[in-house]
Amino acid sequence: MGFMRRTVAELVRERWGDHRPGLWFEGRVLSHHQVTAGAAARAALLADLLPTGAEPHVGVLLDNTPEYPMWLSAAALAGAAVAGINPTRRGPELARDILHTECRVLVTERIHLPLLAGLELPGVRVLVTDTEEYADLLTAYEGARPEAGSVSPDDRLLLYFTSGSTGAPKAAICTQGRLAAAGSSLVDHFGVRPQDTHYICMPMFHGNAVIADWAPALAAGARIALRRRFSASGFLPDVRACGATYFTYVGRAVQYLLATPARPDDRDNPLRTGFGTEAGAVDAAAFEQRFGVRLVEGYGSSEGGAAIQRTPGTPAGAIGRPAPGDDLAVVDPQTRTECPAAVFGPDGLLLNGSAAIGELVNRGANPFEGYWRNPAADLARRRDGWYWTGDLFYRDRAGFLYFAGRADDRLRVDSENLAAAMIENILARYRGAAAVAVYAVPDPVAGDQVMATLAPREGVPFDPRAFAAFLAGQPDLGTKMAPRFVRIVERMPVTATNKIHRAALRRAGFRCDEPVWWRPAGEPDYRRFGPADERGLLTEYRARGREGLLPATTRG
Repeated sequence: MGFMRRTVAELVRERWGDHRPGLWFEGRVLSHHQVTAGAAARAALLADLLPTGAEPHVGVLLDNTPEYPMWLSAAALAGAAVAGINPTRRGPELARDILHTECRVLVTERIHLPLLAGLELPGVRVLVTDTEEYADLLTAYEGARPEAGSVSPDDRLLLYFTSGSTGAPKAAICTQGRLAAAGSSLVDHFGVRPQDTHYICMPMFHGNAVIADWAPALAAGARIALRRRFSASGFLPDVRACGATYFTYVGRAVQYLLATPARPDDRDNPLRTGFGTEAGAVDAAAFEQRFGVRLVEGYGSSEGGAAIQRTPGTPAGAIGRPAPGDDLAVVDPQTRTECPAAVFGPDGLLLNGSAAIGELVNRGANPFEGYWRNPAADLARRRDGWYWTGDLFYRDRAGFLYFAGRADDRLRVDSENLAAAMIENILARYRGAAAVAVYAVPDPVAGDQVMATLAPREGVPFDPRAFAAFLAGQPDLGTKMAPRFVRIVERMPVTATNKIHRAALRRAGFRCDEPVWWRPAGEPDYRRFGPADERGLLTEYRARGREGLLPATTRG
């Protein structure tokens, strides 16, 4: 891959001798040189710990502490790869992630040791960072220098798990060359300066934090600031304390921040930019108005197969145009033909969503590097010689692309294809909601019905009449889009990466412990969904042979 000539190891070595502040964590500051020296010591330790002939893989089961970027840098120097281990995984699934990626060394901390209790991890050496034993082990390597070695741009550096609606998570491969190129690209795109500070509050076991936050900071020689775990209440105090100018986000984190009590000094912060995905136009506008910070919605397939860049003149609601060199198309996955351009009404309403929305594919060369030991998943991504992103988009006549959700979040209501993300963007305008998720539940006859889960704002009880009136007043809410079921939760369930846990919501459907309101066909108002309603619906499903489409009840 000729466009990936630099290595992350080179970027790490460039910080040797740089005594400017390089890392902020809980009020402590390390210089770039100290971070690089720590990485060199860990690289030397890793070289001694890895058995001869073993894959050079180290699992990292840590919160966002200084050890995480040091081990990323150490792996780069050693020509090894970090497998980011998700601390929300449990039991056999957690063991499977560690063993599947063939980690012979696992770096963790005492807070996560209970997760490992009772697991069978043959041949895995566990290092616990906040112990005297670990400190003593590193002492012998304190004089190590970040040697050049024989590191190649094609060496694996990351094995990061990507979630899916079915099956075990897949470990996507990212090489030193791709990560270095991604970091440099974002430096150019956002004008990152050495005096900037990148605030990393998204979990570092996920590609969002490493590729879009840590890598550009490393490439520019900027400082990083770490938050052990995302905290909405701790966000602004951290940003002010460390002087953060840039951060990455996912949409749910933005919703958490907007749900905090507003203060007169919210705009008193050093941030210039937030970069992320799925915030939605309504939340992005509210965030900028309240905090004075522009959120830039971006798109880049975690596996590297497709990217969209926001450029001047990008219309409201659009992500941008394809990155240079990418041959991106929106296609119907059934016919493999390109979808027609979007048609908008005078009020901006998408008039032909059923035809215009399709899966985004890259028909040209792309840097997708595959999954670790998963040829079936590789083939699924590379069907027909194209890279299939698994994401739904539509394109306007000028070539701008608009995100419409995940392919597995498509709904089919009365033979009309709908995208959950588009309905969510409309429901996000409802003032009584702190967060909204939309997903499909099977219809008793055919196709799907729309279900929404709503987390009300603090102190604002759900008002079914007000919600129905709100829906009636939305000009872009199509006749098939209004939720049939509305589940009310105190707090939206999220994954470890702060994305809404739609899989869990879909599994529960309308048979859950929280209150559910519904609007039966032909009725104008929402009413409580009770045991008699459930029995009646189940009778309909059985009569049409569709009861098997319903997930088992989750009620205890």
